[in-house]
Formats: sequence, C-alpha cells, structure tokens
Amino acid sequence: MRQLTLIFFLLLTINLSAQKDSETPTIAKKTESLQAYEGFFKYYWDEKGGKIWLEVENWDSEFLYINSLSAGIGSNDIGLDRNQLGNDRVVKFTRSGPKVLMVQPNYKFRAVSEMAAERESVAEAFASSVIWGFKVEAETDGKVLIDITPLLLSDAHGVADRLKRNKQGTFKIDASRSAIYLERTKNFPKNSEFEAITTFTGDASGGYIRSVTPTADAVTVRQHHSFVELPDDNYQPRIFDPRSGFIPTSYYDYATPIDQPLVKRFILRHRLEKKNPNTAVSEAVEPIVYYLDNGTPEPIRSALLEGARWWNQAYEAAGYKDAFQVKVLPDGADPMDVRYNMINWVHRSTRGWSYGSSVVDPRTGEIIKGHVLLGSLRVRQDFLIAQGLVEAYADGAEADPRLLEMALARLRQLSAHEVGHTIGLTHNFAASYNDRASVMDYPHPYIALDDKGEIDFSQAYDVGIGDWDKRMIIYGYSDFPDGTDEPAKLQEILAENIRLGLKFISDRDARPAGGAHPVAHLWDNGSSAVAELERLTAVRKKALSKFSEKNIAPGAPMATLENVLVPLYLAHRYQVEGVSKVIGGVNYTYAVRGDGQPTNEMVADAEQRKALNALLATLDPEFLAIPQSVIDLIPPQPMGYSRDRELFKIHTGLTFDPLAAAESSIEHTLNFLLEPQRLARVVEHHARDAQRMSLHDLLNELTQSTISQTANSAMAMEIKRIVQKSTLNHLLQLAGDKSIMQQVSAAALYKITELEADMKGFMDQRSDAASKAHVTYLLQQISRFKDAPDEFKVPEAPSLPDGSPIGCGE
Repeated sequence: MRQLTLIFFLLLTINLSAQKDSETPTIAKKTESLQAYEGFFKYYWDEKGGKIWLEVENWDSEFLYINSLSAGIGSNDIGLDRNQLGNDRVVKFTRSGPKVLMVQPNYKFRAVSEMAAERESVAEAFASSVIWGFKVEAETDGKVLIDITPLLLSDAHGVADRLKRNKQGTFKIDASRSAIYLERTKNFPKNSEFEAITTFTGDASGGYIRSVTPTADAVTVRQHHSFVELPDDNYQPRIFDPRSGFIPTSYYDYATPIDQPLVKRFILRHRLEKKNPNTAVSEAVEPIVYYLDNGTPEPIRSALLEGARWWNQAYEAAGYKDAFQVKVLPDGADPMDVRYNMINWVHRSTRGWSYGSSVVDPRTGEIIKGHVLLGSLRVRQDFLIAQGLVEAYADGAEADPRLLEMALARLRQLSAHEVGHTIGLTHNFAASYNDRASVMDYPHPYIALDDKGEIDFSQAYDVGIGDWDKRMIIYGYSDFPDGTDEPAKLQEILAENIRLGLKFISDRDARPAGGAHPVAHLWDNGSSAVAELERLTAVRKKALSKFSEKNIAPGAPMATLENVLVPLYLAHRYQVEGVSKVIGGVNYTYAVRGDGQPTNEMVADAEQRKALNALLATLDPEFLAIPQSVIDLIPPQPMGYSRDRELFKIHTGLTFDPLAAAESSIEHTLNFLLEPQRLARVVEHHARDAQRMSLHDLLNELTQSTISQTANSAMAMEIKRIVQKSTLNHLLQLAGDKSIMQQVSAAALYKITELEADMKGFMDQRSDAASKAHVTYLLQQISRFKDAPDEFKVPEAPSLPDGSPIGCGE
C-alpha cells in the first residue's frame, strides 16, 4: 500500500510539473533576457537564438506590409536590383486559440455601404489570403508574443521564382546560411523595419547568374520587411479620367447603383494640401520631399537633383509654393525606410531600364512612398551615343566636353521622368508632337546639323518641366477653394488641355508592334515621323563620313571602334518604328462622349505613301553600306576583350562583318513594315476607301524597290541580295501564318507566285555564278515552302545589338 501511495504521489508530481511547463509564459518572463525595441510594433531581439519576437496586441487592426530587396544580384536581365520594391499589402493579425494569422483582406472587391451585412456579404464572396501563421509563445493581458523570424527569413521577394523563370537555375533558401541583419532592423513610431540575409543554394545553370556572383551556387541577398501604419481617413481620393495622364487604381464596388459603373477608378497621388486653399498660391501643409541616394557621385548627383527638382515648377503651376523638394539622403538614414521618398542610384553588370514605382494604400490610391531606381550604366550609353557622332578625341585623351554635357542633360530628364511615375503619372508618348511637352515621353537626343553642316548638340535634350506635365499636376494635385464643384472643375482642366492642343497617348498605343497611332512613338522628336527619319538620316550620313580612330581615346583598342559605331549606324532604328506606324495608321484619342476629340480617323493616304517611301529608303544599299574607310579600321576583338551583345551579330567568325550589320538593319525595317496587324489595317482601310493604298500596292512598291533593282558596286549588289532574301523570307512567313488575317496571307502568297515567275525569267539573263546562285536559292525557298508549308521555317537572321534603353527610363 505504501508503495502504491508513493507511486501515486510521484505521478502527481510529474503531472503538475508537466502542466507548469506547458503553461504559456508571460511576455515579461519570456523576454527578461532580450533587448526590447519600442515603436510601431514592439519587438525583441534574441541574440542567442538569432530571433525576432514580435509583440501583438491590436487584433484585426490593419497595417501595411511591404517586402523589398535591399541588397540585390546586379543583373539587369534577372531583374533583382538593390533597393527594389516588392509587394505592398494591407494585412492584419487575427488570433484563433494558440495560433496567430497574418491575413490580407481582399480590397479588390468591396461594398462601400453603411450596411454592415452588405459589406460582409462581399467580403465573404471573395477569397482573402493568409500570408503567414504563427504560434503564441507568450501572453500578458491580451498581448501575445510571436516568433516572426521564419517570415523574415522567407523568400518574400520571390528571388527563387525569378531565378527559375529566367532559367538561371533551381534554388531554395538555405537556413544555415541565412540570418537576421540587425544593422537595418529598426523601429519607429509609425513603422517597424526588419531585414534579413537570405542565401539561396542550388544548381546555377544560367550565364546571367554566373556572371554576377562569386560562387554561383550560393546566391546571397538581403530582403527587407516593413510594417507600416496606414494613413488616416482624411485623404480624399480623386476620380480617374483616361485623359488625365495619371496612373489609375480601381476596385469593384458591389454597393453601386445599377445605373452606375461597377468599377470605381481613382488616380495614384501623394497627399498634398494647401495651408490656405482659398488663396491662389499657398505653401503646403506638408511638402512632398524626395531624397537622393547619398552614394551617388558627382557630377551625376547634381544632375539628378536638378532634374528631380523640375517638378516644383509644375506644383507652382498648381498653386503651391515650395511644395516639391529634393534633398540628399542624410547619412545613417535607411533608403528602405518607408518615411523616405527615394531616388536610388543602382549598379548592374550591364545597362538596363530605370524604374519609378510607389508604395500605395490600395484602399484609396494614396502614394505613401515614391521609389525610383536609376541604372548607373545608362549615362555611359548616352556618352557612347554622343561619342559616335563627332571626333570625340580629336584633341587627345580628353573627350570633347559636349559628350559629358549631353549625358548629364539626359540624366536630368531621366531623373524627372522616373520621379514623375512615383508621383502618379503615366507615359505620354505623343508629347514630342507638342514640341517636347512632357518629361514623361522617351526622347531621342535631338542632334542637328548647323548652318555649316556640322554636328550640333545644343538641343540634344530639353530643360525643365513641360506644358503637359504642368497640366497633369494641376489636374491631380490642385487643392480647390472651399465650395468648389470639384468634378466640374476637373472637367474644365481637361477641356483646357484639349483647347491647348496637347496630345496624350500612353504605353500600349505607342508601342511599335501592332501600334497604329501616327504621332505617339518611343524615342522620337518632332511632329512628323517621316520628317524626323529624313533628318536623322542626314545626321547619320554626316557622322559616318567623318568616323575615324579619333572617335575613341588614345590607347583604346582599335576594335572598340565597333562599340562606338553600333549606336551611330543604327541611329535610325527607333524612327523606323515610328514611321512604320503611319502605315495603316489611325489617329485617335482617349476621347469621352461630348469632348469632340478624334476617335477613329485613318491617316491620310498621301502620308502613308510617304512613310512607305521613307522606309524603303532604309533598304537602299547606299543607306546600308558602311564606308570602306570605317571597315578598314576595325580588327577582331583583342586578347582580354570579347564580342558581346552590344556588338553586331556576325557570320565571319572573328572579323568585323559589314554585311551582317546591314542584314540586321534590313530585318529591323521589314519586321515593322510587314507586321501582320499593320498589314491587316491596310486591307481594312482599302476596303473602306478603294482610293487608298491597298496591300497589293504596298507589296508591289516593296518588291519593285528591292527585288527588281540592280546595284552599282559589288558591295551594294551583295547588300541588295540580302534585301531580296529577307523580303522573300518575310513574304513566305506571312503566307504560311495561320494566325493572322488570311487576306494578308493571300496577298503575300500571290506576290510570291509573281516573284517566282519573274525569277525563272531572270535565270536566263544572269551570267555570273553569284547571281545564279542567289536566284537559285530564292527559287528553292519558294519550292520548299510550297512542298511543305506547315514544316517550312524561315532562316533566322542576325538580330540587332541591344537597343532600349538608349539612355531613357521606363
């Protein structure tokens, strides 16, 4: 009996001890040896465990969760840059027993209603997202402690997925090589900032990742996480209008009356209010302040500051005094801190795009943080463009000062452009029509010939904010006097834009592939695409005639002349894209009912024919031939150098290939001239008006100018043969494409049949072997296509060297 009693007490003691051990400790007990950080979310640093413990008390209280990449990979092709923003999401913590969930409500679908049941019905109809789950580790008076380290050490930015999509290998986070980065983990009253070193291990299979990492199978970056207090309810969203030039945000409002649109659209913008809205000019309650990366060197720093500050001119036009300011980021400040609107200077292994993005409150469209990434190598590309235009080193090792002046002028415009995106503005690719009316265009450097026929850089890039930019800020940021009918006033602003003749066409409509607008182009100048191509051709011809070893610095390998030659030889490439859009072009606007703007006007037939002739001129051997004096100067790449994607693709092994350079330019013109959607519009326009150029007319003009002509030299004849091969291959591709308008395929097939008959006659007239070989090849291509059209593949032509960005932002 005494033995049983002893066993009973032993078991009871063990049970009580287990119960005591299983009880949730208090927060004070759990954190007694940890360092506390007060702020928006109180957290504790566990030095021994390498953990961050977060204290949560405001249940179901929404805040903004932002992830970003503070230390990147450095490859433009992969696209994982230093200080790159990731997702921003409204989230909240909810609790269920021992679990804490981070939940993202679905703000895409709402019911803006006073009825709680109506709001709840929509919330229950669409999925929410649980971002992460945590275990309650300690608790005191409704507050709990959770370990957020697994979230901070996760791949929140999607690095592994990006590497896999870019075929750089399969990677996953290695926990043993990842840790909290305390130096950039900080707390503030309205935001808590966390950062982690994350290492991805795996099988690196791509060249991009190998080119930028010391050990490609271990890729280490830093990921940043921000918990941010949401803005108060005093912000007033502004209605989006497609004519305004602003980026929209939208959601579905299921409480909307049936006779009104279900989708609600508002513009993205910063909060900006006048101290006195009843005066014409007033200081702001709180100005918009941007900070430039303090790692930016001179003279780039001054150029970026100046360009970004141009925006104050627009805010002045909207009635503000000193409402937009730009400063250098103070030492010790964190660029990923949500309190700072940032202009970041980002290094990559190759040149690439720059970006303007924002952290936005998805509930209202209010911009909380503007965030610019400027690629540091793009200034070198502008310098290179200028270098090819003049004898840049005619006076020795010091470059012609105009090169740096042009590059810095472009940086000012680039800074203003990308900041423009972060204050809510979209592109305006029709601004060049209105004499450079907006920094939100992509400007090609305007290089002219002066009265003496010499290269003139004086107007390369515009200075200051444009008329369109001011009108946008007036629409988006005006703080109207008390009692103003705001919707009516906004319509007055848009009506004034139309009266002023300011054109606005943005991204999709201006892109060359499939684009149809005759004045909205990327990288162009002036109101006429054709006239600008003719002007550029004259500048290009002049520069090529003067091209020599003086275009590179003394001591530079002679082979590097090809690097300088590429942007000069292809100076017409973007204007070809613009001219091609005039053919089958349609003049239209983002018109709304009653504003009287064009909606669907065919470009005049005479203008389309001019555009066709201008494009055909770029297929002329005289245009395409590189001067013999230039060819003689360029040797193969020397030891320590290699051919890269910035140089021409060649057929000749190691030696410079002027014929491949011509072939790539030929393909560029034909790709845009014979774009299937463009040709379908030509068919449609002719059907509406039989007096207009038909597709048969277009193809006749093309073949007569290419297939049927002779040439006056052996080089010109070889270029002509390339033009003929490329033209036939494009026609064969159109004839066999089942996905395009079939009348386009039919017209191409009919033209091929005509050419076949002509070529058979040509064979009897040719005496030299090269000409006979050429015609035999063309006839064989036609025969192979006819025998097996579904299996026939057009030979791949050399592509152009990398082009965009030529020094302009997106």
